[in-house]
Amino acid sequence: MDTRQGLIVLLAFNEEECIGSTVAELREALPEFDVLVVDDGSRDATAQRARDCGARVLSHPFNLGVAAGEASGLLFASRNGYEHVIRMDGDGQHDPASVPALREALQSGVELVIGSRFAGVTSFRSTWLRRFGNRFLAGLLSTLSHHRITDPTSGFRGFGPQAIRFFARVHPHDYPEPESVLMAARQGFAIAEVPVRMRPRLTGTSSLTPWKSAFYMAKVSFALLMERVRPV
Repeated sequence: MDTRQGLIVLLAFNEEECIGSTVAELREALPEFDVLVVDDGSRDATAQRARDCGARVLSHPFNLGVAAGEASGLLFASRNGYEHVIRMDGDGQHDPASVPALREALQSGVELVIGSRFAGVTSFRSTWLRRFGNRFLAGLLSTLSHHRITDPTSGFRGFGPQAIRFFARVHPHDYPEPESVLMAARQGFAIAEVPVRMRPRLTGTSSLTPWKSAFYMAKVSFALLMERVRPV
């Protein structure tokens, strides 16, 4: 199996309005990376728009969720010999200009690097409920993992070769962002955060309501506690 350097995995669900421009921007800004779009059962032309812009496309037969999308991307990377994976969302919120910072961390030997909206000086703004939930989960995850984590739910992150192989075989089913940090820590993988820039959504709106946010926080907390006591 030959070894390729880097793969950008874009998770997309019904993103036909922006996936083409997102892929085109990434290929222009980061020509050394291959781009894989994981089309999570979209009912629109997401897959075709991505192909038209030169991305590889892996399509799920129906919507399986973020965890399955990330797992599929990492399995593809593992089977095709990629050394580094940068996972991004397909809605244009993750700025390609921040990718080099994640890549630099991976090249230094970090196995899981998190692009944090809250590390260092940031202009990122969110609702008070989301800020409270993030701080609570960040404190809980930092305590359980023994790593300082400021952005436990960031989907903008990178994986090194050991993490790619591990998470291609064993991947959290429900909340991949915080659960995988704890799993990586328990495996002894090097973990780091780097500041990244987030942009406004190009299309669509968030599906999270205050009730959904509170329910999410409770379920993630329980999942983290269960992962902490699970045998390694």
